[in-house]
Amino acid sequence: MLLDYIEFGHGITCVDTGYIRPRLAACYLLRQDGHIAVIETGVNANVDGLLQLIDDKGVRREHIDYVIPTHVHLDHAGGAGRLMQELPNARLVIHPKGARHMIDPSKLIAGASAVYGEQNFKRIYGNILPVAADRIIEADDGFTINFHGRELLFLDTPGHARHHFCIWDQESRGMFTGDTFGISYQELGNKDRIFAMATTTPVQFDPDALHSSIDRLLSFKPRYMYLTHFGRIDAIRNMATQVHETINQYVDLAKKFKGECANDFVAHLEDAILEYLVIHVMDIKPDINRQYAQKMLEMDCRLNAQGVAFWLDSN
Repeated sequence: MLLDYIEFGHGITCVDTGYIRPRLAACYLLRQDGHIAVIETGVNANVDGLLQLIDDKGVRREHIDYVIPTHVHLDHAGGAGRLMQELPNARLVIHPKGARHMIDPSKLIAGASAVYGEQNFKRIYGNILPVAADRIIEADDGFTINFHGRELLFLDTPGHARHHFCIWDQESRGMFTGDTFGISYQELGNKDRIFAMATTTPVQFDPDALHSSIDRLLSFKPRYMYLTHFGRIDAIRNMATQVHETINQYVDLAKKFKGECANDFVAHLEDAILEYLVIHVMDIKPDINRQYAQKMLEMDCRLNAQGVAFWLDSN
């Protein structure tokens, strides 16, 4: 399928993977001196479109040097194995705590199947392929790649997941943030104010670590944040404030409903998070249709509630 994309300058192309719906998940092509690094892969269903776009840009597949998922959650890395099969010289760069899951994805498959259901899993993600161990580079905190004269710096950023890094690109003064800096759906904001929220999907959410990771990203004084969900953001302080606030609100709601609703705790928490976020959206964009906002946020709220509940039950 053909994929929509946006050119952002500095050799950066934002590609809409078409995951679930338009403008939900992106991957990025970083082009330098006739070579490409792919940041995030999306899922198997978008790999052919991604390869077609690379071909259309006139870059030979043997000149794709790196495939770089920010972490191993399948909307970010589900297409990695299939993509690597088509790129003979590429190396997969991954967090050390995620490398084993790229080599043997069986636990990823089992975990995602438990969250989405086996039938939905197969429909959305397809057959997750392994990556050969000798093609993997483990990027610990402070690791750098000299990408044809362009330095990429890898930062360990736990909180959303323990196997998560972000990538600092000095040339664009941009940070590729994965899920650490949260989500900003453009349809839920307006020209004066973006909408943003934290994402706390199962099973490694850690609120204190996530607060610290967000502050660490801000310490680089980035000009842009390149979000997987979704696109380039320059209203960075505003977004950081919203993401910090939503982390705190999720935690407060979880503690409240854990005490009040012994039965169906997660369902009550999901409803409460959805209501909180819809009110937040309507404060930013008062003329938005409430049902539309609910529909846009339902999947995230389900996953966020599961992640916060798992954290609370584990502490």
